[in-house]
Amino acid sequence: MSYFTIKNESKAEFKEKKSIFIGHGKRVETEEEAKEFIQNVKSQHKEARHNVYAYIIGENRMIQRYSDDGEPHGTGGIPMLEVLKKSDITDVVVVVTRYFGGILLGTGGLARAYSKGASLAIKEAGVVEKVKGIPLEIVIEYDLLGKLQHVCAEGNTHIEDIEYTDKVKIKILCEFSNLEKLQSQITEVTSGKALFEEEEPKMYFKLENRLYE
Repeated sequence: MSYFTIKNESKAEFKEKKSIFIGHGKRVETEEEAKEFIQNVKSQHKEARHNVYAYIIGENRMIQRYSDDGEPHGTGGIPMLEVLKKSDITDVVVVVTRYFGGILLGTGGLARAYSKGASLAIKEAGVVEKVKGIPLEIVIEYDLLGKLQHVCAEGNTHIEDIEYTDKVKIKILCEFSNLEKLQSQITEVTSGKALFEEEEPKMYFKLENRLYE
């Protein structure tokens, strides 16, 4: 189970025929969060002619909303929503603010400008994968540590922490899809002497071979 979203809150500005467009992006987990962000952007840009938005929420992208905010129908919100879909991301809201410069862009020009605003906001925010992960603690004897570290290195599994007491406690954030394989490999190299303790799985950011909250 995995999906892509954006990493950071973002802002990107450009000018098109004297109109200023400002793209804003944020990762959100609920529709309430998306609406709050939209209102915050509108409050910051009260003098702007338009604050067009689109958002997609949910692992299965069940919630999809957009608004042209006064622009001709289909010239803002829908093009921005299409950018989100083509980027294959979810749990994200984008707002593109327009300060009118006095020159009409036409329907095609508006659609391109709002698409560009959304694309720049996503690029500035950075796209990151979220995967289902599980905190795993492994308890072993000291003489087995080298073997366990070798298994983790071979499988590109990052060790978060090692605690040395009467035994060795290794803490790992394991991608859920790899859990069974990792436990099997560790059980094999330790001849069944490793003790495992799992916490509740949840979604984590994945960067290279490491999971983050």
